[in-house]
Amino acid sequence: MIDFGFDKLALIGAVALIVIGPEKLPRVARTVGHLMGKAQRYVADVKAEVNRSIELEELKKMKTQFEDAARDVEKNVHAEVQQASSEINSTWNSIASSPDAAPADAWHAGSTLAEPPLDYKPPKKNWRVKRGAVPQWYRHRHGVRAKALSGAARVARFRPPRAS
Repeated sequence: MIDFGFDKLALIGAVALIVIGPEKLPRVARTVGHLMGKAQRYVADVKAEVNRSIELEELKKMKTQFEDAARDVEKNVHAEVQQASSEINSTWNSIASSPDAAPADAWHAGSTLAEPPLDYKPPKKNWRVKRGAVPQWYRHRHGVRAKALSGAARVARFRPPRAS
């Protein structure tokens, strides 16, 4: 901005005092101060907006760099997976096509190369049935109650028989 020294400010003040007059000078000085403050705030806002736009551009560049790096990693991983799966398939095909390969009933014989038979089904579990960790025979032997009785039911159960 413009460089104002003390001597220049004193000269401007003296000229303003002569031209404006001592009665209006404080009000004019206050108005000029307000206008200078508004101008400084405007300049500061413009600087902040420029800095934000520069930072935004830098962030966009970094975002594109990270996206490119992520795409490269994804491509490399995909290529490695494809290569590994093709090697596994070729090895499997070479084992399956060899003349000394295991017969189809090799699963029953204990071979791990053949596929499981089609009639195998995993056991069904009834998840609605509540199963405890303590076996039933242990509970019965040691007198663990499976069901709680109400007070009236307990009295009725252990009441001595009536003599008629």
